[in-house]
Amino acid sequence: MNQKQMILESIPTMIGLGFCIYFNWICALILLIVCVLVFTVQAYFQNVRKKEILSLCDKIDEILNGSEHTDFDEFQESEISILSAEIHKMTIRIREQNSALQKEKQFMKESLEDMSHQLRTPLTTMIVILGMLREPDLSKSNHIEHIKELYSLLSRMQWMLETLLRISRLDAGAVSFQKQEIPVRELIKSAVEPIEISLELKNIAIVIEVEGNPILHGDMMYLTEALLNILKNCMEHTPSGGTIKVQVQENPLYTGIIITDTGNGISQQDLPHLFERFYRGEEFSRKGFGLGLAFAQKIITSQHGSIQVKNAVPHGALFDIRIYKTESI
Repeated sequence: MNQKQMILESIPTMIGLGFCIYFNWICALILLIVCVLVFTVQAYFQNVRKKEILSLCDKIDEILNGSEHTDFDEFQESEISILSAEIHKMTIRIREQNSALQKEKQFMKESLEDMSHQLRTPLTTMIVILGMLREPDLSKSNHIEHIKELYSLLSRMQWMLETLLRISRLDAGAVSFQKQEIPVRELIKSAVEPIEISLELKNIAIVIEVEGNPILHGDMMYLTEALLNILKNCMEHTPSGGTIKVQVQENPLYTGIIITDTGNGISQQDLPHLFERFYRGEEFSRKGFGLGLAFAQKIITSQHGSIQVKNAVPHGALFDIRIYKTESI
């Protein structure tokens, strides 16, 4: 109890005590005893509250000093239990945000390391090729071949950087998807067209099975790119003479697109990591960056869809894509 409060509470007490003395000194004595008891009890509880506040301040200091196991249970029965509960909730929230920031920081660190590793190899190769191009006795055919290789390396690096930029924009929510009705037949046709020549050169057949005229809602350009990346992955892992099959199924809940290939399938070790950025398993093409499937998954999940991968029977990979007809999955 501070001095100002004591003075304010003492004034009416003294006035009442004066009136009691004037009329009856026994009443004044009783009033004085009661006032002393009240002030004593009040001072006791005030002291208890002060200790609790100081203890709460100590708990806050522990949190600020990085303590991960601060306990607020001792305040559950006290008058400041509501305040301690709110501080406890705020502490939990801050710890969750700090944990998320640490994970994001670690992810960014690993991503930068992966990027530098992925760029270092083609850059080293380009330096070697440029050194060869400076040789005076280099034949014209070799010169053309080296130029083609340089163009290929630069194109791959450009694709990687552009894909990373697009994924970053998706992560940041900076992409506005178009909400339009897309005929699934047209979507599949748009995704297959860019790789038709490559499929023919590799002698890989593509089979498309669509019943009726199914429609899904989403962004045509981005969904086409997602399907294209999945089809490219299937093409890279399907041997000559193999087949890639695209099947469409529709129900009241979602429109499904199932893509299967007749390759060797995916090892159990690689399956859980297939959509991770820069992940390239033992069976992955050494020419890839491990970004195509990560980009495809990000596009699909950002448009209220889902994608799963598993091994097909008897062999090959199976990608199960579902675009839901409602925004809540």
